[in-house]
Amino acid sequence: MNIAGIGTDIVECLRIAQMIERHGELFLTRVYTQREIQYCSSRKAATQHYAGRWAAKEAVLKAMGTGWAKGISWRDIEVRNDEGGRPSIVLGGTARELCERRGVCDMMISISHCRSHATAYALAVCRDDEDIPF
Repeated sequence: MNIAGIGTDIVECLRIAQMIERHGELFLTRVYTQREIQYCSSRKAATQHYAGRWAAKEAVLKAMGTGWAKGISWRDIEVRNDEGGRPSIVLGGTARELCERRGVCDMMISISHCRSHATAYALAVCRDDEDIPF
């Protein structure tokens, strides 16, 4: 596999908590998928989990090399966890289309958080036989 891009992000958990407090359901449904909302809301430290997903989405955009350009929405990038807690990325919409065009076959993610900050690192990879058109 070839590395097509990397991305990292860090966010203050307090910033996400303030956005949730200020904008409530409107903020949550604009940024997170229903599955992400259910997962985070069920956690003891929900704000930290929301912040981790925020950081993950930003890191994925950086790994894609697009930022928010080209019509990508927050909900095009979904963080899911397997039974053991390992996070993975599921792309939809414009984000998926752009990655497919660029030959990205997988988006790997690592997320960490504590009371004050959440951080994420994303790695976009493509098959060995793909040329990276960046």
